[in-house]
Amino acid sequence: MTGLIYLIPLALLLGATGLGAFLWAVNSGQFDDPEGASQRILIDEDHPL
Repeated sequence: MTGLIYLIPLALLLGATGLGAFLWAVNSGQFDDPEGASQRILIDEDHPL
């Protein structure tokens, strides 16, 4: 039972850290163009010599 005194705040801290990282990624534009990466893999930019 005394282990919960340490585990509950630790779980809340880890959850808040994950939420903060997600919000930072959203605000910095990491998810602005999700379809662009899937399209770029199909584009052949190699120029034959």
